[in-house]
Amino acid sequence: MIVIEHLHVSYPKANKKAVDGLSLHVKKGEIYGLLGPNGAGKTSTIKVICGLMVATSGEVKVMAEAINTSKKKALTNIGLAPQEIALYPSLTAKENLRFIGEQYGISPSLLLERTEALLARFELLEKANQQVQNFSGGMKRRLNLIASLLHAPSILILDEPTTGVDVQSRAIIHDFLKSENEKGLTIVYTSHHLDEAERLCQRVGIVDHGKLLVEGSPQELLSKHDCPDLESVFISLTGRQSRDH
Repeated sequence: MIVIEHLHVSYPKANKKAVDGLSLHVKKGEIYGLLGPNGAGKTSTIKVICGLMVATSGEVKVMAEAINTSKKKALTNIGLAPQEIALYPSLTAKENLRFIGEQYGISPSLLLERTEALLARFELLEKANQQVQNFSGGMKRRLNLIASLLHAPSILILDEPTTGVDVQSRAIIHDFLKSENEKGLTIVYTSHHLDEAERLCQRVGIVDHGKLLVEGSPQELLSKHDCPDLESVFISLTGRQSRDH
């Protein structure tokens, strides 16, 4: 579904590459966890996949379509829920989804049907006519995810989808992802919650300094590194030094 070969991303005035020769493949129908500390290159990689920035070099294909030559065709297959809340705070939930759905060219009747179904699925239907600026963090996260699903993508890319949410919202999001993945939705998932990744992902790739350090199923990585959990594997590969600065 996604093929990344020898990807390099550099930013002006930066003294090192954000992505440094990264190669990985995401298989059809899997939940793939792209994991790494702050500054590891995860978000830069996602931006290239989604056509939000141009790579310095390398190749990215989405369902066999190259991003750099068939961008529009490739991106019709992707839904992105970014780490930042990509909603208009002064609009209601329904107004946000209507505007976003219109950008995708979804017919009004189909858009209304999908909007109401997704709002109900994420327990937001009763809040549909409230302004987003009055939503809790968890409600905004759920609506942010709904916005990425309106055009029924084949690939869903989630950048820290449960940051700042309560236990209930996290459970709603997890249940939805597992259910849709069972129906065949391919999901690329980044998170700092390694226990989430261990439970949700069929395969994970741990990256640091723009390079892929290790890849495999959570159980394969635990066995290979003789660790009790994925967090221990992560720390053993990326070190204990804080990356928050």
